[in-house]
Amino acid sequence: MNKSHLIIGRQPLIETIRSGRAVDKILLQRNTAGESIAEIRDLAREYNIPVQVVPPEKLGSLTKANHQGVVAFAGLVQYMDLQQVIDHTVASGALPLFVMLDGVTDVRNIGAISRTALCCGAQALIIPDKGVGALNEEAMKSSAGALERIHVCRVGSLLKAVDTLHMNGIRVFTSEMKAPKKVYELALAEPCCIVMGSEDKGVQPYIRKAADELFSIPMAGEFDSFNVSVAAGIILYEAMKMRLP
Repeated sequence: MNKSHLIIGRQPLIETIRSGRAVDKILLQRNTAGESIAEIRDLAREYNIPVQVVPPEKLGSLTKANHQGVVAFAGLVQYMDLQQVIDHTVASGALPLFVMLDGVTDVRNIGAISRTALCCGAQALIIPDKGVGALNEEAMKSSAGALERIHVCRVGSLLKAVDTLHMNGIRVFTSEMKAPKKVYELALAEPCCIVMGSEDKGVQPYIRKAADELFSIPMAGEFDSFNVSVAAGIILYEAMKMRLP
């Protein structure tokens, strides 16, 4: 991480969060306390910012400045509230097409998925505050600028995000290698969100259970599976085809 993207000290961090600027992660020195630390923790909960408690040596390796037990990483993208993005999308007359990432840790895949999503007309990328690759310079480069143009919603719970989508009439479709329904049989012209899981574990069971439908992508051979960004491209292209006038 470039040092220019570090936020050092308690009050600078509080002011950064309150200004609405994105913060990717907060590092708190172990046993650090005080009113401002309590305020930082409250703000982190409010804005779904991950907090990691670390030893003093970790912060010392990042900066020689007086960090007061607090160092944070400034975000390169502006995170949006999911409900606000849904409202904005519907109000604009667009048909919601969102992508949710569950356990996708390779930042190049995240960048590639966001680029494809934007090209195929998706309006938002939904990511968890933990267990996903950081949207760093490499992710931005892989996205070719798409991460600056697509709405990125960072949520504390993917399951609650699914509930929010359902409450707004948005169906949730999850890929599953052995599902009998094929991707081209899905009603992708309806308001929907596609969940993409990690290549090794796939989508978490509780997310699969909460989804409206499971589907698979047919393959000609017996090879393991598509790369997650390639799979996302296939699905999103099917959605775009169904939505074309």
